[in-house]
Amino acid sequence: MAYAAGRCDNRGMAVRADALKSAPPPRIRTGAEYIESLRDRGLRVFLFGEAVAEPVDHPIIRPSINAVAETYDLAERHPELATAVSPYTGERVNRFLHIATSPADLVMQNKMQRRLGQLTGTCFQRCVGMDAFNSLHSVTFEMDERHGTAYHKRFVDFLTRMQRANYVVGGAMTDVKGDRGKAPHEQADPDLFVHVVRRDDKGVYIRGAKAHQTGCLNSHWLVVMPTMRLGPKDRDYAIVGAIPVDAPGITYIYGRQSCDTRALDGDIDAGNRRYAGQEAMIVFDDVFIPFDHVFMDGEHDFAGMLVERFTCYHRRSYVCKTGVGDVLIGAAATVADYNGVEKAGHIRDKLVEMTHLNETIYGTGVAASWQSTPMKSGVFLSDDMLSNVCKHHVTKMPYEIGRLAQDLAGGLMVTMPSEQELASGEVGDLIRKYLKGRAEVPVEDRMRIMRLIENMTMGRNAVGYLTESMHGAGSPQAQRIQIGRSMQVEFKKSLARTLAGISPESAEEPSGDPADYMTRVFEPVKKPDA
Repeated sequence: MAYAAGRCDNRGMAVRADALKSAPPPRIRTGAEYIESLRDRGLRVFLFGEAVAEPVDHPIIRPSINAVAETYDLAERHPELATAVSPYTGERVNRFLHIATSPADLVMQNKMQRRLGQLTGTCFQRCVGMDAFNSLHSVTFEMDERHGTAYHKRFVDFLTRMQRANYVVGGAMTDVKGDRGKAPHEQADPDLFVHVVRRDDKGVYIRGAKAHQTGCLNSHWLVVMPTMRLGPKDRDYAIVGAIPVDAPGITYIYGRQSCDTRALDGDIDAGNRRYAGQEAMIVFDDVFIPFDHVFMDGEHDFAGMLVERFTCYHRRSYVCKTGVGDVLIGAAATVADYNGVEKAGHIRDKLVEMTHLNETIYGTGVAASWQSTPMKSGVFLSDDMLSNVCKHHVTKMPYEIGRLAQDLAGGLMVTMPSEQELASGEVGDLIRKYLKGRAEVPVEDRMRIMRLIENMTMGRNAVGYLTESMHGAGSPQAQRIQIGRSMQVEFKKSLARTLAGISPESAEEPSGDPADYMTRVFEPVKKPDA
């Protein structure tokens, strides 16, 4: 199946003359321009065991490209939502390339993410890069403070270039990991975690693989990052660097999705023919990264900080699922209407429950953004506790929303004949007669909405809505660990003892100052822009 003026404040937010002097590459503005920018790159891509000559034209891959293209078109239609003024260029840039300089910036990210979920009904693949940029901004700044390195300037120079060209930058964090009970340096095969295999006077060479990489083929650049805390013996695994997607030595092995070959069938059976997500494995075989694009090299003591800050941003980024949830709620309400039961009390109650669950996710994500705090570099970091609560909700609530959608759709969703039968001269009339719901609703429309629900809860886009909700940005236990670290039980015990009248002498008082909790909860913040 082969198819063919320099200014810097004391926090590190700088607009430097040297970064602004370089000749900018051609700027991508529209979704159509973006799609054309992906052509003729000579990527080494495998799907169904065969090389893909041109991913842009492959019918299974193209819907994922269309989803990313929507991030460009939304920015053109609604710049107030999907763009922001860069502190580096002084111009409006796509919000996926912007560094958050206020709680309002983070809230606007969430609003943009929800809107894109509503427009595509799937994963639009740019959140990992956005969250990687924001986490690297503070981590490189603090690495330089401790180690006297120059990573932050390199990083900002690279970011500025990406903003000017309006490129898609993917984040590559998840290693294949091998034996989960062993550290990277203890693995029987050292390539099971991406690592530096050699260095010369120009840069480093990396080897290994990254799994589950969202939108990697649809990006222009990749930022490779470590996937976990590292020790002194893991120094060669502490590597962060930016690589062009078409760099020599990279192989992409496309991931299967449930019912993905429906994209090769007719329009109705695909469910959502226009948009889909994308995951692939990236294999690096001695891929070169010049030092100008290296933002960590051996500083193992900062790997944990990077992972934690990235996941803090990324876990509240899962409000994107609420936009997809809006589509699924709408589909469930539509199928109830087409079945003639939209006025039944239990139908209304199920739609209310789906909405309650969806808005709970959105509320915790926005709260995490709203309750953000500034880092030394000037970037704002979302609230760790609420970010993890948001993602933990996402590991559960979309599954219940999906179950209720299937409940409202009924069994026909998974037993319905194909659109080939509908078009058949022999049985098409039988389909139109016996699959009729409300008399005024065309059978084809009833079939389409059921296929959409199937697509989102069992088919191709269930990957982006359900499985990714479970495992993306860390599986449920990862959030529970972070929630456990941040829940301040001793502080809360002291509150209870005080109100119960237990004297301080008769009970051990908590160590440390609860000021961080008080600040997180009560410090005034500015209202986000409307």
